[in-house]
Amino acid sequence: MLTITLFCAGGLSTSLLVNKMKVAAAAKGVECEISAHGLASVDKYGPAADVILLGPQVRYAEKEIRAKFPDKPIASIDMRLYGTMDGKSVLETALKYVK
Repeated sequence: MLTITLFCAGGLSTSLLVNKMKVAAAAKGVECEISAHGLASVDKYGPAADVILLGPQVRYAEKEIRAKFPDKPIASIDMRLYGTMDGKSVLETALKYVK
């Protein structure tokens, strides 16, 4: 099973996006675990992630997170997709890193 972990400033708005991503994954028949956490939890949840996605508000930390997890795909979520809570497109972004 694929583990997609999103990190953001606090986790509240990103949890809404996670719910939409879960619906999109179910519709596509993709088995995955998707969760959102505050950036302060990256050391706790990052190691188990297959793909790490960063909310636009924490994209400044991408270089630091890449240094911590050099073998993991890491990407910042497009601000437009995040703002519109486009779970399907964000899921597709994550999936392209593991195919």
